[in-house]
Amino acid sequence: MVKDVIIIGAGLTGLSTGVELTKRGLSVALIEKRDRVGGQIETFRENGFLFESGPNTGSGASQEVMDLYKTLAGRCEIEFAAREAESRWIWKEGEFHPLPTGLISGITTPLFTMADKLRILGEPFRARGTHPDETIAAMTRRRLGRSFLDYAVDPFLSGIYAGDPHTLITRYALPKLYNLEQHYGSFIGGSIRKAREARRQPPTEARKGVFSTKGGMENLPKAMAAFIGEENILLSVHDSSVHPDRETGIWKIKGVQNGVPLEIRSKHLITTVGSYLLPELLPFLAAPEMERITNLRYAPVVQVAVGVKERGPLRFRAFGGLISSREQEDFLGVLFPSSCFSGRSPAEGMLFSFFMGGVKKEALTQLSDSEIEEKTVRAFHRLLKFPQEKEPDMIRIFRHKHAIPQYELSSGERFDTVTALERKYAGLHIAGNLRDGIGMAHRMIQGTSLGREIACES
Repeated sequence: MVKDVIIIGAGLTGLSTGVELTKRGLSVALIEKRDRVGGQIETFRENGFLFESGPNTGSGASQEVMDLYKTLAGRCEIEFAAREAESRWIWKEGEFHPLPTGLISGITTPLFTMADKLRILGEPFRARGTHPDETIAAMTRRRLGRSFLDYAVDPFLSGIYAGDPHTLITRYALPKLYNLEQHYGSFIGGSIRKAREARRQPPTEARKGVFSTKGGMENLPKAMAAFIGEENILLSVHDSSVHPDRETGIWKIKGVQNGVPLEIRSKHLITTVGSYLLPELLPFLAAPEMERITNLRYAPVVQVAVGVKERGPLRFRAFGGLISSREQEDFLGVLFPSSCFSGRSPAEGMLFSFFMGGVKKEALTQLSDSEIEEKTVRAFHRLLKFPQEKEPDMIRIFRHKHAIPQYELSSGERFDTVTALERKYAGLHIAGNLRDGIGMAHRMIQGTSLGREIACES
Protein backbone atom coordinates (compact mmCIF):
# COMPACT_ATOMS: atom_id res chain seq x y z
CA MET A 1 0.00 0.00 0.00
CA VAL A 2 1.29 3.46 -0.90
CA LYS A 3 0.01 6.72 0.64
CA ASP A 4 1.08 10.35 0.60
CA VAL A 5 1.42 10.39 4.41
CA ILE A 6 1.55 7.74 7.13
CA ILE A 7 0.34 8.86 10.56
CA ILE A 8 1.03 6.65 13.59
CA GLY A 9 -1.39 7.19 16.46
CA ALA A 10 -5.12 7.98 16.20
CA GLY A 11 -5.24 10.34 19.17
CA LEU A 12 -6.12 14.00 18.85
CA THR A 13 -2.82 14.97 17.21
CA GLY A 14 -2.92 12.25 14.59
CA LEU A 15 -6.58 12.82 13.80
CA SER A 16 -6.12 16.60 13.53
CA THR A 17 -3.25 16.08 11.12
CA GLY A 18 -5.30 13.58 9.13
CA VAL A 19 -8.24 15.96 8.83
CA GLU A 20 -6.04 18.78 7.54
CA LEU A 21 -4.25 16.54 5.02
CA THR A 22 -7.53 15.01 3.81
CA LYS A 23 -9.03 18.47 3.44
CA ARG A 24 -6.07 19.42 1.24
CA GLY A 25 -6.41 16.38 -0.98
CA LEU A 26 -3.58 14.16 0.26
CA SER A 27 -4.04 10.45 0.89
CA VAL A 28 -3.30 9.22 4.42
CA ALA A 29 -2.98 5.96 6.31
CA LEU A 30 -3.72 6.44 10.01
CA ILE A 31 -2.37 3.54 12.06
CA GLU A 32 -3.57 2.82 15.59
CA LYS A 33 -2.65 0.06 18.05
CA ARG A 34 -5.98 0.14 19.86
CA ASP A 35 -9.33 -0.95 18.42
CA ARG A 36 -10.72 2.58 18.58
CA VAL A 37 -9.73 6.15 17.74
CA GLY A 38 -9.39 9.02 20.20
CA GLY A 39 -6.47 8.03 22.42
CA GLN A 40 -7.34 8.87 26.01
CA ILE A 41 -10.62 10.49 24.96
CA GLU A 42 -13.58 8.22 25.70
CA THR A 43 -17.13 9.08 26.78
CA PHE A 44 -19.46 6.89 28.83
CA ARG A 45 -23.22 7.10 29.38
CA GLU A 46 -24.96 5.49 32.35
CA ASN A 47 -28.25 6.09 34.18
CA GLY A 48 -28.60 9.69 33.02
CA PHE A 49 -24.90 10.57 33.49
CA LEU A 50 -22.49 11.41 30.68
CA PHE A 51 -18.87 11.27 31.80
CA GLU A 52 -15.36 11.15 30.38
CA SER A 53 -12.54 8.77 31.17
CA GLY A 54 -9.91 11.14 29.78
CA PRO A 55 -9.87 14.90 29.10
CA ASN A 56 -13.07 16.58 30.25
CA THR A 57 -12.39 19.90 28.54
CA GLY A 58 -10.12 21.93 26.33
CA SER A 59 -8.99 25.45 27.14
CA GLY A 60 -8.67 28.35 24.72
CA ALA A 61 -10.38 27.72 21.38
CA SER A 62 -7.79 29.13 18.97
CA GLN A 63 -8.58 29.88 15.34
CA GLU A 64 -7.25 26.43 14.45
CA VAL A 65 -9.66 24.83 16.92
CA MET A 66 -12.60 26.82 15.59
CA ASP A 67 -11.65 25.98 11.99
CA LEU A 68 -11.45 22.29 12.83
CA TYR A 69 -14.93 22.23 14.33
CA LYS A 70 -16.16 24.21 11.32
CA THR A 71 -14.68 21.56 9.01
CA LEU A 72 -16.54 18.91 11.02
CA ALA A 73 -19.86 20.81 11.04
CA GLY A 74 -22.77 18.41 10.87
CA ARG A 75 -20.72 15.67 12.50
CA CYS A 76 -19.95 17.35 15.84
CA GLU A 77 -20.32 20.75 17.46
CA ILE A 78 -18.18 22.70 19.91
CA GLU A 79 -19.75 23.58 23.27
CA PHE A 80 -18.47 26.37 25.50
CA ALA A 81 -18.77 26.23 29.27
CA ALA A 82 -21.47 28.13 31.12
CA ARG A 83 -20.49 31.49 32.59
CA GLU A 84 -20.46 30.13 36.13
CA ALA A 85 -17.60 27.87 35.09
CA GLU A 86 -15.34 30.94 35.04
CA SER A 87 -15.08 30.59 38.82
CA ARG A 88 -12.31 28.35 40.22
CA TRP A 89 -12.22 27.20 43.82
CA ILE A 90 -9.13 26.50 45.94
CA TRP A 91 -9.20 24.27 49.03
CA LYS A 92 -7.67 25.73 52.17
CA GLU A 93 -8.08 24.73 55.80
CA GLY A 94 -11.23 22.68 55.41
CA GLU A 95 -13.21 24.53 52.74
CA PHE A 96 -13.16 25.79 49.18
CA HIS A 97 -12.58 29.49 48.48
CA PRO A 98 -13.06 31.24 45.11
CA LEU A 99 -9.81 32.20 43.40
CA PRO A 100 -9.79 36.03 43.29
CA THR A 101 -10.72 37.65 39.99
CA GLY A 102 -10.52 41.33 40.92
CA LEU A 103 -9.21 43.93 43.36
CA ILE A 104 -11.81 43.50 46.10
CA SER A 105 -11.74 39.70 46.07
CA GLY A 106 -7.95 39.84 45.92
CA ILE A 107 -7.85 41.93 49.10
CA THR A 108 -10.44 39.94 51.04
CA THR A 109 -9.48 36.37 50.07
CA PRO A 110 -8.05 34.15 52.83
CA LEU A 111 -5.91 32.31 50.27
CA PHE A 112 -2.95 34.70 50.37
CA THR A 113 -1.06 36.39 53.17
CA MET A 114 -1.45 40.12 53.69
CA ALA A 115 2.27 40.55 53.04
CA ASP A 116 1.93 38.93 49.61
CA LYS A 117 -1.22 40.90 48.84
CA LEU A 118 0.77 44.07 49.41
CA ARG A 119 3.82 42.65 47.67
CA ILE A 120 1.90 42.11 44.44
CA LEU A 121 1.62 45.88 44.07
CA GLY A 122 5.32 45.92 43.29
CA GLU A 123 5.19 43.08 40.74
CA PRO A 124 5.21 45.36 37.66
CA PHE A 125 8.43 46.98 38.89
CA ARG A 126 10.50 43.87 39.61
CA ALA A 127 13.43 43.00 37.39
CA ARG A 128 13.14 40.32 34.74
CA GLY A 129 14.43 36.87 35.56
CA THR A 130 17.75 35.93 34.01
CA HIS A 131 17.77 32.16 34.52
CA PRO A 132 16.34 30.50 31.36
CA ASP A 133 15.65 27.24 33.19
CA GLU A 134 13.94 28.76 36.21
CA THR A 135 11.26 26.56 37.71
CA ILE A 136 7.69 27.77 38.02
CA ALA A 137 8.03 27.65 41.82
CA ALA A 138 11.11 29.88 41.81
CA MET A 139 9.56 32.33 39.38
CA THR A 140 6.34 32.58 41.38
CA ARG A 141 8.10 33.13 44.70
CA ARG A 142 10.32 35.78 43.14
CA ARG A 143 7.53 37.78 41.55
CA LEU A 144 4.44 37.10 43.69
CA GLY A 145 5.36 35.45 46.99
CA ARG A 146 5.11 32.09 48.71
CA SER A 147 1.36 32.12 49.40
CA PHE A 148 0.61 32.70 45.70
CA LEU A 149 2.76 29.68 44.94
CA ASP A 150 1.00 27.55 47.55
CA TYR A 151 -2.61 28.55 46.90
CA ALA A 152 -2.76 29.63 43.26
CA VAL A 153 0.07 28.20 41.16
CA ASP A 154 0.58 24.85 42.94
CA PRO A 155 -3.10 23.80 42.71
CA PHE A 156 -3.32 25.20 39.17
CA LEU A 157 -0.43 22.96 38.10
CA SER A 158 -2.03 20.02 39.92
CA GLY A 159 -5.07 20.55 37.72
CA ILE A 160 -3.20 21.05 34.45
CA TYR A 161 -0.07 18.90 34.75
CA ALA A 162 -0.67 16.82 37.90
CA GLY A 163 2.86 18.12 38.35
CA ASP A 164 5.33 19.75 40.68
CA PRO A 165 6.09 23.49 40.32
CA HIS A 166 9.57 22.80 41.71
CA THR A 167 10.49 20.64 38.68
CA LEU A 168 8.41 22.12 35.86
CA ILE A 169 10.40 24.70 33.86
CA THR A 170 8.49 27.90 33.17
CA ARG A 171 9.58 28.51 29.58
CA TYR A 172 8.58 24.96 28.61
CA ALA A 173 5.52 24.32 30.78
CA LEU A 174 4.01 27.83 30.83
CA PRO A 175 5.59 29.65 27.87
CA LYS A 176 2.94 32.39 27.79
CA LEU A 177 3.68 33.30 31.40
CA TYR A 178 7.43 33.18 30.77
CA ASN A 179 7.08 35.47 27.74
CA LEU A 180 5.01 37.99 29.68
CA GLU A 181 7.99 38.62 31.92
CA GLN A 182 10.66 38.40 29.23
CA HIS A 183 8.88 40.58 26.66
CA TYR A 184 7.03 43.01 28.92
CA GLY A 185 8.90 42.79 32.23
CA SER A 186 5.82 41.91 34.26
CA PHE A 187 2.87 39.54 34.55
CA ILE A 188 0.44 42.33 35.36
CA GLY A 189 1.83 44.95 33.03
CA GLY A 190 2.33 42.40 30.26
CA SER A 191 -1.25 41.16 30.52
CA ILE A 192 -2.56 44.73 30.23
CA ARG A 193 -0.35 45.50 27.23
CA LYS A 194 -1.22 42.26 25.48
CA ALA A 195 -4.93 42.96 25.95
CA ARG A 196 -4.46 46.37 24.34
CA GLU A 197 -2.49 44.87 21.46
CA ALA A 198 -5.17 42.22 20.91
CA ARG A 199 -7.84 44.91 20.52
CA ARG A 200 -5.80 46.42 17.68
CA GLN A 201 -5.55 43.11 15.81
CA PRO A 202 -8.05 41.99 13.14
CA PRO A 203 -10.91 40.08 14.76
CA THR A 204 -10.83 36.28 14.72
CA GLU A 205 -13.23 33.55 15.76
CA ALA A 206 -10.90 32.41 18.54
CA ARG A 207 -12.48 32.33 21.99
CA LYS A 208 -11.07 32.17 25.48
CA GLY A 209 -12.41 29.89 28.15
CA VAL A 210 -13.25 26.22 28.42
CA PHE A 211 -14.83 24.09 25.71
CA SER A 212 -16.02 20.55 25.11
CA THR A 213 -18.00 18.76 22.40
CA LYS A 214 -21.78 18.52 22.49
CA GLY A 215 -22.90 15.07 23.52
CA GLY A 216 -19.51 14.09 24.90
CA MET A 217 -15.88 14.62 24.02
CA GLU A 218 -15.56 11.37 22.05
CA ASN A 219 -17.87 12.79 19.38
CA LEU A 220 -14.89 14.87 18.25
CA PRO A 221 -12.51 11.99 17.35
CA LYS A 222 -15.40 10.02 15.87
CA ALA A 223 -16.26 12.95 13.61
CA MET A 224 -12.62 13.39 12.64
CA ALA A 225 -12.33 9.70 11.76
CA ALA A 226 -15.48 9.90 9.62
CA PHE A 227 -14.05 12.91 7.77
CA ILE A 228 -10.76 11.12 7.09
CA GLY A 229 -12.64 7.99 6.02
CA GLU A 230 -12.74 4.71 7.89
CA GLU A 231 -11.04 3.00 4.94
CA ASN A 232 -7.95 5.16 5.66
CA ILE A 233 -7.79 4.23 9.37
CA LEU A 234 -6.17 0.95 10.33
CA LEU A 235 -7.03 -0.16 13.88
CA SER A 236 -5.59 -2.98 16.02
CA VAL A 237 -2.19 -2.81 14.31
CA HIS A 238 0.52 -4.40 16.47
CA ASP A 239 4.29 -4.89 16.33
CA SER A 240 4.71 -1.75 14.22
CA SER A 241 8.18 -0.60 13.24
CA VAL A 242 9.40 2.10 10.87
CA HIS A 243 12.20 1.71 8.34
CA PRO A 244 13.62 4.52 6.17
CA ASP A 245 15.17 4.12 2.73
CA ARG A 246 17.71 6.96 2.65
CA GLU A 247 18.40 6.45 -1.06
CA THR A 248 14.81 6.74 -2.30
CA GLY A 249 13.47 8.94 0.50
CA ILE A 250 10.61 6.49 1.07
CA TRP A 251 9.37 5.50 4.51
CA LYS A 252 8.08 2.01 5.17
CA ILE A 253 6.10 0.83 8.17
CA LYS A 254 5.55 -2.83 8.93
CA GLY A 255 3.04 -4.26 11.35
CA VAL A 256 0.45 -6.96 11.94
CA GLN A 257 -3.32 -6.40 11.76
CA ASN A 258 -5.58 -9.22 12.90
CA GLY A 259 -2.78 -11.71 12.29
CA VAL A 260 -2.09 -10.47 8.75
CA PRO A 261 1.25 -8.76 7.90
CA LEU A 262 0.89 -5.14 6.88
CA GLU A 263 3.27 -2.87 4.95
CA ILE A 264 2.71 0.74 3.88
CA ARG A 265 5.05 3.11 2.04
CA SER A 266 5.07 6.91 1.95
CA LYS A 267 7.26 10.00 1.52
CA HIS A 268 6.10 11.39 4.86
CA LEU A 269 5.82 9.58 8.18
CA ILE A 270 4.42 11.16 11.34
CA THR A 271 4.60 9.72 14.85
CA THR A 272 2.15 11.10 17.38
CA VAL A 273 2.50 8.46 20.11
CA GLY A 274 3.91 8.89 23.60
CA SER A 275 7.69 9.05 23.83
CA TYR A 276 7.81 5.74 25.76
CA LEU A 277 6.59 3.93 22.61
CA LEU A 278 9.25 5.33 20.27
CA PRO A 279 12.10 2.83 20.95
CA GLU A 280 10.20 -0.06 19.38
CA LEU A 281 8.66 2.12 16.69
CA LEU A 282 11.87 3.79 15.45
CA PRO A 283 14.57 1.10 15.76
CA PHE A 284 16.87 2.85 13.25
CA LEU A 285 17.67 5.72 15.65
CA ALA A 286 20.97 5.61 17.51
CA ALA A 287 20.78 4.97 21.25
CA PRO A 288 21.92 8.51 22.27
CA GLU A 289 19.28 10.06 19.98
CA MET A 290 16.57 7.81 21.33
CA GLU A 291 17.56 8.55 24.91
CA ARG A 292 17.23 12.29 24.33
CA ILE A 293 13.73 12.10 22.81
CA THR A 294 12.41 9.67 25.42
CA ASN A 295 13.73 11.54 28.47
CA LEU A 296 10.17 12.45 29.42
CA ARG A 297 8.37 11.68 32.66
CA TYR A 298 4.61 11.08 32.54
CA ALA A 299 2.40 11.70 35.56
CA PRO A 300 0.07 8.79 36.36
CA VAL A 301 -3.48 9.80 37.25
CA VAL A 302 -6.59 8.07 38.53
CA GLN A 303 -9.83 9.73 37.48
CA VAL A 304 -13.06 8.92 39.31
CA ALA A 305 -16.45 9.85 37.87
CA VAL A 306 -19.03 10.38 40.63
CA GLY A 307 -22.70 11.04 40.06
CA VAL A 308 -25.65 11.93 42.28
CA LYS A 309 -29.21 12.05 40.98
CA GLU A 310 -30.33 14.50 43.69
CA ARG A 311 -27.88 17.15 44.90
CA GLY A 312 -30.30 18.69 47.41
CA PRO A 313 -29.58 22.26 48.54
CA LEU A 314 -25.89 22.14 47.58
CA ARG A 315 -24.76 24.27 44.64
CA PHE A 316 -21.51 24.04 42.69
CA ARG A 317 -21.35 27.15 40.56
CA ALA A 318 -17.76 26.78 39.40
CA PHE A 319 -15.51 24.92 37.00
CA GLY A 320 -14.23 22.90 39.92
CA GLY A 321 -12.07 22.93 43.01
CA LEU A 322 -8.30 22.45 43.10
CA ILE A 323 -6.23 21.40 46.09
CA SER A 324 -2.81 22.67 47.11
CA SER A 325 -0.23 20.02 47.94
CA ARG A 326 0.29 21.84 51.26
CA GLU A 327 -3.15 20.66 52.36
CA GLN A 328 -2.10 16.98 52.48
CA GLU A 329 -5.30 15.71 50.87
CA ASP A 330 -5.53 12.55 48.78
CA PHE A 331 -6.94 14.30 45.72
CA LEU A 332 -5.52 16.84 43.29
CA GLY A 333 -8.94 18.34 42.77
CA VAL A 334 -12.47 17.78 41.57
CA LEU A 335 -14.21 19.17 38.48
CA PHE A 336 -17.93 19.95 38.15
CA PRO A 337 -18.77 18.99 34.52
CA SER A 338 -22.53 19.33 34.96
CA SER A 339 -22.06 22.94 36.11
CA CYS A 340 -20.21 23.64 32.87
CA PHE A 341 -21.99 21.70 30.14
CA SER A 342 -25.48 20.46 29.34
CA GLY A 343 -26.64 16.87 29.62
CA ARG A 344 -23.97 15.62 32.01
CA SER A 345 -26.37 14.57 34.78
CA PRO A 346 -30.08 14.35 35.61
CA ALA A 347 -31.70 17.79 36.04
CA GLU A 348 -31.51 17.78 39.83
CA GLY A 349 -28.26 15.88 40.06
CA MET A 350 -24.53 16.53 39.67
CA LEU A 351 -21.58 14.92 37.98
CA PHE A 352 -18.09 15.24 39.49
CA SER A 353 -14.66 14.17 38.27
CA PHE A 354 -12.13 13.50 41.06
CA PHE A 355 -8.41 13.32 40.23
CA MET A 356 -5.78 11.49 42.26
CA GLY A 357 -2.07 10.79 41.91
CA GLY A 358 0.31 12.89 39.82
CA VAL A 359 4.05 13.12 40.28
CA LYS A 360 3.83 14.00 43.97
CA LYS A 361 1.45 11.22 45.01
CA GLU A 362 2.11 8.48 42.50
CA ALA A 363 1.70 5.77 45.14
CA LEU A 364 -2.02 6.55 45.39
CA THR A 365 -2.53 5.36 41.82
CA GLN A 366 -1.45 1.86 42.90
CA LEU A 367 -4.33 1.48 45.37
CA SER A 368 -7.02 -1.08 44.68
CA ASP A 369 -10.39 -0.02 43.29
CA SER A 370 -12.04 -0.59 46.66
CA GLU A 371 -9.46 1.61 48.41
CA ILE A 372 -9.88 4.37 45.81
CA GLU A 373 -13.65 4.16 46.09
CA GLU A 374 -13.44 4.44 49.88
CA LYS A 375 -11.26 7.55 49.63
CA THR A 376 -13.59 9.03 47.01
CA VAL A 377 -16.69 8.60 49.17
CA ARG A 378 -14.83 10.16 52.08
CA ALA A 379 -13.87 13.13 49.89
CA PHE A 380 -17.45 13.32 48.58
CA HIS A 381 -18.52 14.15 52.13
CA ARG A 382 -15.47 16.09 53.32
CA LEU A 383 -14.70 18.23 50.25
CA LEU A 384 -18.17 18.62 48.74
CA LYS A 385 -20.05 18.72 52.05
CA PHE A 386 -22.68 16.11 51.21
CA PRO A 387 -24.28 14.79 54.42
CA GLN A 388 -22.98 11.47 55.72
CA GLU A 389 -26.25 9.67 54.97
CA LYS A 390 -26.02 10.70 51.30
CA GLU A 391 -24.15 8.25 49.08
CA PRO A 392 -23.12 8.65 45.42
CA ASP A 393 -25.43 6.98 42.91
CA MET A 394 -22.54 6.18 40.59
CA ILE A 395 -18.76 5.74 40.91
CA ARG A 396 -16.54 4.73 38.00
CA ILE A 397 -12.72 4.52 38.23
CA PHE A 398 -10.32 5.09 35.33
CA ARG A 399 -6.55 4.62 35.49
CA HIS A 400 -4.08 6.42 33.23
CA LYS A 401 -0.48 5.28 33.63
CA HIS A 402 0.91 7.83 31.17
CA ALA A 403 -1.59 10.62 31.68
CA ILE A 404 0.32 13.91 31.42
CA PRO A 405 3.86 14.62 30.18
CA GLN A 406 6.01 16.78 32.46
CA TYR A 407 7.95 19.59 30.75
CA GLU A 408 10.93 19.53 33.07
CA LEU A 409 14.62 20.40 32.63
CA SER A 410 15.21 17.67 30.04
CA SER A 411 12.65 19.21 27.68
CA GLY A 412 15.05 21.54 25.89
CA GLU A 413 17.33 18.67 24.94
CA ARG A 414 14.33 16.69 23.69
CA PHE A 415 12.98 19.56 21.58
CA ASP A 416 16.40 20.19 20.02
CA THR A 417 16.90 16.51 19.24
CA VAL A 418 13.50 16.24 17.56
CA THR A 419 14.39 19.21 15.35
CA ALA A 420 17.78 17.70 14.49
CA LEU A 421 16.26 14.31 13.63
CA GLU A 422 13.65 15.86 11.36
CA ARG A 423 16.43 17.65 9.49
CA LYS A 424 18.51 14.49 9.31
CA TYR A 425 15.69 12.28 8.03
CA ALA A 426 13.66 13.97 5.28
CA GLY A 427 9.95 13.24 5.63
CA LEU A 428 10.12 12.23 9.30
CA HIS A 429 7.91 14.21 11.70
CA ILE A 430 8.00 13.47 15.43
CA ALA A 431 4.86 15.01 16.91
CA GLY A 432 2.52 14.42 19.83
CA ASN A 433 2.53 15.71 23.40
CA LEU A 434 6.27 15.22 23.86
CA ARG A 435 6.51 18.78 22.48
CA ASP A 436 4.38 21.87 21.75
CA GLY A 437 2.07 21.64 24.76
CA ILE A 438 -0.12 19.11 26.54
CA GLY A 439 -3.66 20.49 26.22
CA MET A 440 -6.36 19.53 23.74
CA ALA A 441 -6.03 22.83 21.92
CA HIS A 442 -2.25 22.34 21.70
CA ARG A 443 -2.78 18.93 20.06
CA MET A 444 -5.27 20.33 17.55
CA ILE A 445 -3.02 23.28 16.72
CA GLN A 446 0.04 21.07 16.27
CA GLY A 447 -1.79 18.59 14.06
CA THR A 448 -3.38 21.27 11.91
CA SER A 449 -0.09 23.14 11.50
CA LEU A 450 1.76 19.96 10.61
CA GLY A 451 -0.85 19.04 8.03
CA ARG A 452 -0.55 22.44 6.40
CA GLU A 453 3.24 22.25 6.39
CA ILE A 454 3.28 18.85 4.66
CA ALA A 455 0.61 19.87 2.17
CA CYS A 456 2.67 22.90 1.18
CA GLU A 457 5.74 20.68 0.63
CA SER A 458 3.84 18.13 -1.47
